[in-house]
Amino acid sequence: IFRDGKLPLFTAPMDTVIDANNITEFEKNNINICLPRNVKYDDLKNNDYFYSYGLDEIIELFENGSKLPKRVLIDVANGHMFKLWNISKKIKEKFGDGIELMVGNIANPDTYRKYCEIGVDYIRVGIGGGSACTTSANVAVHYPMASLISECYEISKEFDNPTKIIADGGFKNYSDILKALALGASYVMVGGMFNKALESCSKTFIKSTSDVYKEVDNALELYVEGVTLYKYYRGMSTKEVQRDWNRAELKTGEGISKYNLVEYTLHGWCENFSDYLKSVMSYTNSLTLLEYTGETKYVKISQSAFNRFNK
Repeated sequence: IFRDGKLPLFTAPMDTVIDANNITEFEKNNINICLPRNVKYDDLKNNDYFYSYGLDEIIELFENGSKLPKRVLIDVANGHMFKLWNISKKIKEKFGDGIELMVGNIANPDTYRKYCEIGVDYIRVGIGGGSACTTSANVAVHYPMASLISECYEISKEFDNPTKIIADGGFKNYSDILKALALGASYVMVGGMFNKALESCSKTFIKSTSDVYKEVDNALELYVEGVTLYKYYRGMSTKEVQRDWNRAELKTGEGISKYNLVEYTLHGWCENFSDYLKSVMSYTNSLTLLEYTGETKYVKISQSAFNRFNK
């Protein structure tokens, strides 16, 4: 059930999921680390993590000859831009395997092929599906996730060393993740579900009235006592994030902020995920993740059939 010693999961680079203070919680649960832009390589100097950069930021660093981490995410909402493809090509041409490059997000299988051709290592697929994302609702840009994963996976077979597919956005439960892997995703990037864990870096709250939340600093003690707790969660394109990160010009946000119910500990969630992954692999006669990923037979079911088991 492990890929390179880790579960086939990435933390979403969101500042209400992971920061410099709770990285070890994810590490000890065998989750791949992708950090938000406000956590810098110079602060940690750990080459096991992916560090996030904006498009203009990475172009400036590259052109200035600045040293880059071993693992780089170019964190862009619209991964179809030529500007992103071009700097990705330059980075891979200059550094080759010296830098593991992740880009995204994209929502077009043809774009996936373009990144395979230039040797990008990982790509985040999925636009508008995240629980804190409003891109599809407001901009009408979307590609159904199951189709996107499976079509990208079919393209990956054309290459000896294809770009690894990271399904990103809109995963609500274990079965969503297991289906994404079965369809061909090498990894799934998790934001909202990790935010709901007690150990997420977001502030913890209790609800004092119907619409008033009060921050607490003894979350573990309250959780053990059975007190209902909440975590603040926000999309990374909200104006609130733009202000917190000192952007000179605020753009219209394509995300929302909300409070999520704390539902589990990270260890408990990962233990369940590991067991469910083992179980589905046994049902599908898969001894390894390689056998399970993209090679599992599946059928399209009706909405009524889905409702029957979606409990």
